[in-house]
Amino acid sequence: MPLVLVPRRAPADALTIELDGIVPDRVAPLAARDVARLTITVDGRPRALGEFFDVTGDAGDGSIECRGDFSRVHRVGAGMASGRLVVDGSVGRHAGERMAGGRLVVGGDAGDWLAAEMTGGSVRVAGSAGDNAAAALPGSEAGLRGGVVIVAGDVGHLAGCRMRRGLVAIGGSCGAAAGFEMRAGLLVLAGGIGPQPGLGMRRGTLLALTQSPIPPATFARGTSWAPPLVPLLLRRLGRAGFAPATAVADGTWRQWHGDLLTGGRGEMFHPA
Repeated sequence: MPLVLVPRRAPADALTIELDGIVPDRVAPLAARDVARLTITVDGRPRALGEFFDVTGDAGDGSIECRGDFSRVHRVGAGMASGRLVVDGSVGRHAGERMAGGRLVVGGDAGDWLAAEMTGGSVRVAGSAGDNAAAALPGSEAGLRGGVVIVAGDVGHLAGCRMRRGLVAIGGSCGAAAGFEMRAGLLVLAGGIGPQPGLGMRRGTLLALTQSPIPPATFARGTSWAPPLVPLLLRRLGRAGFAPATAVADGTWRQWHGDLLTGGRGEMFHPA
């Protein structure tokens, strides 16, 4: 039986609730009553988890379920190293931040900074996400450093900002500067693409599945060809449940090189 968290009060009763440390690998040895005594942060002050959530079951099987409205609950799954954490609705900011392993599944939407600086594991969001998904935190040189992030809906600005490794797949539209200052990794965009994608890229690959983005002026037009890696990647994404990948036919892709101001070793592909 998983550990189950259900809000005891309406989220409006508190401005912010942060669930730092409430992850399967840390609470697995504890009984529900002991988990309820753990300290969380509510409106910037330490409070007992049990004051705000009903806690039942246990995480001995390595799983936690969050049931109810978690849209104002932040840092869900932050720092998780193993196990499975499932939210049946939406979550707030910084969900999955600095995850090192395990699986975070969000049945609704996610706020800003989803999977920021994640190093391993997987994050799946059935709805949309805010700005800075899989991005670097303020002042940091690297965003996503490993793992897989799949968002079925839209994301805001700066998705994949400074990502260094890993895979990010966005099923809907994205805002401005997707892949800003990418160091490496793979960013897959299946919907509409905002202005200045790939701006400042050093390395890495930005793959637009359906749209033809307008690259920054500092990108150089390359050739049109059929990279053998693309069909393999699409099949992998399809097996992972990323529906847009199954609708893309094999064909010719236009390649761009950039950002020339930062070495020009990044690449952007879109259907030719």
